Amino acid sequence: MDTVTIRQQLHESIENIDDLDLLSLVKDILDRKYCFDPMIEISDHQRNRISASLDSIESGNFLSDEQANKLVNNWLNQ
Repeated sequence: MDTVTIRQQLHESIENIDDLDLLSLVKDILDRKYCFDPMIEISDHQRNRISASLDSIESGNFLSDEQANKLVNNWLNQ
């Protein structure tokens, strides 16, 4: 099935749905996928955490993927 056919079926289905909860759920899903707001606002705390994290990375203070996986596995097995 191609995208044009699926879109047509979805349009038809949505036109016939009277269930507010279902329509709200579909809208939420679409809003998450196609968020048209390109600016994400972050708090000062979040900005500071990002800056501190970037500083740590630049100074070489980070774990490799393998090291992080081992650490998580150790935590989960305790």
